[in-house]
Amino acid sequence: MINLYSTQIESLSVHKIGNKNKSESIFLSESPYALNDEITALLKEYFFKPFREKEENYFQFVNEVDVEFNPLYKIVTEIFEQPSSVHEKSKQIASLLYEQSQHPHIKSGELYVTFLDNVTIDNEKVDAIGIFKSELKHDFLQFDEKESTIDLLIQQGVNLNKLDKGCLIFNHKKEEGYKILSVDSNRYDTKYWLEHFLGVDAFADENFYTKKYMKFCQDFAKDVVLPAEDKKEEVMFMNRAVNHFAKNDTFEESAFLNDVIDNPDLIPEFKHYKEEKAPKYHIEDLTSFPIANNAVTAARKKMKNVINLDTNVQIKMDFINPESAEKFVEKGWDEEKQMYYYLVYFNKEQKS
Repeated sequence: MINLYSTQIESLSVHKIGNKNKSESIFLSESPYALNDEITALLKEYFFKPFREKEENYFQFVNEVDVEFNPLYKIVTEIFEQPSSVHEKSKQIASLLYEQSQHPHIKSGELYVTFLDNVTIDNEKVDAIGIFKSELKHDFLQFDEKESTIDLLIQQGVNLNKLDKGCLIFNHKKEEGYKILSVDSNRYDTKYWLEHFLGVDAFADENFYTKKYMKFCQDFAKDVVLPAEDKKEEVMFMNRAVNHFAKNDTFEESAFLNDVIDNPDLIPEFKHYKEEKAPKYHIEDLTSFPIANNAVTAARKKMKNVINLDTNVQIKMDFINPESAEKFVEKGWDEEKQMYYYLVYFNKEQKS
């Protein structure tokens, strides 16, 4: 978890990055920007808002040989070791981005490199480096009051409500390639930002493994439990799976199978499905790991717990108390109507 509430922007360098393939130039500022309170407040909201609103999916610097050969990792490490060098190093970052700006779809824009103080991550206060890019320009009106009229002037500028691209590199977990958060509002050139410029991959921690394993369970429920049983059992399986994650601090696969799978015939199906699909979820040989509670909460919000019937009726199950569905919902077949039915028991209707 991160907390940017008390974070301060200690320095800001602004450069202009063109598209090298289109023979557009790069403009490097000779000195850092002189910040004042007003613009600092605006920039903090512009830079940090996407990270407060976005689910925390961490990345780390990687390289096929060794992370030390990742050029941005090297520059970032030098900045953390000597923060006063951040502006000169920001020019190297800008040049690195310019070299990767060669695809015709990549738009020119302004690059902001910041050194950040007092960032909290995993309950630890650290420094961080922010790298942000604004690309899309928007028309806006300016007004010029004259003696008897008001002139309307059309100008172009950056929308401070939407950051195009950005990343926060935390001075945390250096040996593993640092922990990094990234946002990208323009999906057409994601590889350019994540792979070619940053050179990152997913940070494989408890948050990553919890999310991946729960997504794997969700797909198992859809692909195996639903065809073998029915929609109710699919929902109930995910009910039990989510609750197992919620009530345990550590995941143990054998305990999970005993707790979650009611039908013993599905256990070998689960193991076969994992052997076949594990690489897709990065959970090969993963049988135990610490559970990240925030990842469980986020996954629970996304999971559907509704049975939609072709008679325009919905039955909503309860993820918190799955035993209610087992006790009070029964499925059957009506010979006379030649239709399935759900029988729901209750004492009284609840007021909405």
